[in-house]
Amino acid sequence: MGKIVAIGGGDMANLETRAIDERVIELTGAARPRALFVPTASYDRVSYWEDFRSVYGDTLGCETDVLYVLGVTPSKEELEEKILSAQLVYVGGGNTLKMMRRWRRLGVDAILRKAHDRGVVLSGLSAGCICWFSWGHSDSMAFYHPDDWSYVRVKGMGLIDALGCPHFDSATAGFPRKADFERMVSRNRDVGIAIDNNCAIEVVDGGYRVITSQEGAGAYKLLSRSGTITTEPLEKSESYAPLAGLVGK
Repeated sequence: MGKIVAIGGGDMANLETRAIDERVIELTGAARPRALFVPTASYDRVSYWEDFRSVYGDTLGCETDVLYVLGVTPSKEELEEKILSAQLVYVGGGNTLKMMRRWRRLGVDAILRKAHDRGVVLSGLSAGCICWFSWGHSDSMAFYHPDDWSYVRVKGMGLIDALGCPHFDSATAGFPRKADFERMVSRNRDVGIAIDNNCAIEVVDGGYRVITSQEGAGAYKLLSRSGTITTEPLEKSESYAPLAGLVGK
């Protein structure tokens, strides 16, 4: 009964991803869903929470709440109350590596899996896209060594069994994602799923489709065969295709 919307990127606060955000809300089936924002990757930045509350609350009509896990140590009971009472969980962008380490220490990842099994809609962009994949192409090291860093392969939750890459059509600090992601796919023999800004992979009950909020944004499947990378654009469709076909080699 799982529902995931993994968003490649975009400026939520300026409504660049509005069409996707509206679909995230629609998937809850509620007129005014309870939406929980998780800003761990942005170091629990308050202004990011305020942006989410403005967009998902004031503009799109959700009941909004926030989960902070840095500088505080919520109990398992507190975490379960926040996460499992939500109808929608949205994970913000930032430092994926730090986020996943903190989640595992507190058991947030296990509770999110339970939420997924119960039909809570899981979404987010950038780090909040990567986390649902088995692995992610991440710029986390830029947070620690801004003048000397490279993209790294960060372990996610494995709800989508592939190597995910957000912001595929952009760069961090002048370092394009595309070529580096191709090298990572080749080196690790992963199935690579790349998602542009203002594009998302929507997964519902074992099926998937591509949705966008901007003309020209897309998603792609990358495979390494005999040392050669193949990149297959994923078609936008109103219907779902089997997720097993997307993540299979």
